[in-house]
Amino acid sequence: MISFDEAHKAVHYPPDRRFRIWIRPSFVAGVVALIVLPLLFAWGQAAIFGLPYIPPVPQFIEAAKIGPHGFPVWIRYAHFFNFLFLMMLMRSGLSILMDHPRLYFNDDCTPGTEWIRFTPLTVPRDRVWTAKDDARYISPVFALPGYRHTVGVARSWHFIDVYGFIITGLIFVTLLFATEQWRRIVPTSGIVLTQAWNTFVLYANFHLPPEPNGFYGYNALQQFAYFAVVLVFGPLSILTGIAMSPALANRFPLYPRLFGGRQAARSLHFLLLLGYLAFLAVHVTLVVLTGFARNMNHIVLGTDDQKPLGMILGFVGIAVVIVSWIVAHYTSWKFPRLLQHIQKAVSQPLRLATLNQFSPSERYTKQQISPFFWPNGKRPESEDWKRLAANSFRDYKLKVSGLVDRPVELSLSELEALGKAEHITMHHCIQGWSGIAQWGGVPMKALVDLVKPKPSAKTVAFFSFGEGLYGGVYYNTQSLDNVLKAECLLAYEMNGAPLGEEYGAPLRLRVENQLGYKMVKWIERIEFVESEKQIGKGEGGTNEDDEYFDLLPNI
Repeated sequence: MISFDEAHKAVHYPPDRRFRIWIRPSFVAGVVALIVLPLLFAWGQAAIFGLPYIPPVPQFIEAAKIGPHGFPVWIRYAHFFNFLFLMMLMRSGLSILMDHPRLYFNDDCTPGTEWIRFTPLTVPRDRVWTAKDDARYISPVFALPGYRHTVGVARSWHFIDVYGFIITGLIFVTLLFATEQWRRIVPTSGIVLTQAWNTFVLYANFHLPPEPNGFYGYNALQQFAYFAVVLVFGPLSILTGIAMSPALANRFPLYPRLFGGRQAARSLHFLLLLGYLAFLAVHVTLVVLTGFARNMNHIVLGTDDQKPLGMILGFVGIAVVIVSWIVAHYTSWKFPRLLQHIQKAVSQPLRLATLNQFSPSERYTKQQISPFFWPNGKRPESEDWKRLAANSFRDYKLKVSGLVDRPVELSLSELEALGKAEHITMHHCIQGWSGIAQWGGVPMKALVDLVKPKPSAKTVAFFSFGEGLYGGVYYNTQSLDNVLKAECLLAYEMNGAPLGEEYGAPLRLRVENQLGYKMVKWIERIEFVESEKQIGKGEGGTNEDDEYFDLLPNI
């Protein structure tokens, strides 16, 4: 494990590292019913009618060798790489989850409405409790990179590995349907459904059904399981992940509603993770029980015999996967900047060409405004901000400078005079929570038109009165193109009232095609520059500099 200096230890390795899972009782009851009812039917059928007879199916008869059989090299390699990438996605996903350890089926994320939480804490009502406060520690044994407040590094791994997962899956599915191998996992007859149930009845009553040689075919229940994992779980994992994109959701709000909303998509994304784990547990158990050496030869060597080589190489493959976790752990802490840059090189061109092209156009109503909106970030400790807050920001002046023809200093009333716009939008936080609110303020386009940026000005930097996680002035940047998009505001109102201190008073940025950390709160000044590389550590913001977040978080 990594040893930290005191500053990082306080953030990543807090004194309170308790882990607890709480699940809403009604959800537990529903899950138990879904599990118990089929078992009761299976036990009842066996008690009344006896165990079902499962006749052999022609494609399952080894001697006949009818239909597709064997495991071509592309299946064997896809099997290994899918396992490798899926494990990395699960481990990094757990680190991401623990930054907001609550899952909901509503987009408001009001504390107490979650169906599951991975924290022993309920949100206190007697003080401000931010989403940063709510994040939890998770051991790096189970998560990548683990610890606490490591969502930036976890996202780098998640987005690097998701490309491997998708590419492997596309190759596998393409070759599956380009050959006859699809017939092994796609049910083509109603009789398969009856056979699958009869197979389940045998398993439920602790009897193994007549087991075909997997080199030539699967039993009906196995066929349904492989079909679900390959052609249902895989695509759904990708589609629910995309539904959490603020750029997509705020341009096409109907899309996340296909899954019940943004938070329902996040919950389904997690439930699919559990589905993969459940499949893996059952799959490995049956591989062992039905002839471990022979089954390993099938999927490792593509041969149908009982020699030990496939089993030995299979264990070597598992060891390689485990070693990859160790290497990834040390890479996360020894070379996080390199990891951040690799992820940027892999992801940003595609985001620029796709998600970043969308202009927000969502339409929410006042009735949809969230009753609770998570505060986040450290309230400024700056004496200047405290003095301004004590006077209700009447003396506040926004300084706009840099590569502009007309540098200005504007009071709140002067900003209001530039024209007011209001939008009801959904906020998407990198930690995972969301909330709907009405924002009122001056469009950034009006400010850009006023100050007239020079042709060399491509980036807008927003500096806060607040501090970053490790101290220092908090700042972030936006491309000039993004601040000119629809609904990009300098907000001074929230839900029809002056912006509250915990939400960014006197002024905060709203840019609805990106995640919340790009929307700087407690804005002190704005500067137009050539590039984000000229500020801070050159990565585009305090979070990008110190926590390895994305420069362009459209998802």
